[in-house]
Amino acid sequence: MNTNLPSLDLYKANIELQLRITRLLQDAGREWLEAVQRSNEEGVSEATTEIEGLLNSANWQALTTLPGEAFWRLFQQRSGDVQALNQAAIERQAAFTAGLQQALENWQKAVTEAVGEVGALPQPFQDLLKQWGVAWTLPVRKDKAAVTKGGANRGN
Repeated sequence: MNTNLPSLDLYKANIELQLRITRLLQDAGREWLEAVQRSNEEGVSEATTEIEGLLNSANWQALTTLPGEAFWRLFQQRSGDVQALNQAAIERQAAFTAGLQQALENWQKAVTEAVGEVGALPQPFQDLLKQWGVAWTLPVRKDKAAVTKGGANRGN
């Protein structure tokens, strides 16, 4: 068994992968927090405007219809906000997934280059690298049957 593996290069590749994943998670969390905070601030601003309008109103007849009208208007606005947050979450998840895939591809490339400098790898390492290659080609395929078949094989 070849024991001349470039351990420093492998260690660096693993640390870089961990750092990239940590940054992706932090960015995703920060973006989600900012989106929720913006939505909350908009809701508070709208409610404040609504209350101030009620306090400044002199028409008591109009005030009696406001609770029902305000409820449905706010309900519709919040429903729209929830839909917008859901769409933003989907977009952020897609960006996170793309970033994670890129990080893993960079890691795989760095590991392959590091072990390629040594020469022939022992069979267990060769098998591991082959599995990584298969794992990244299945999700990217556009052929639905291939993805379904790959998913079925994973469950067995």
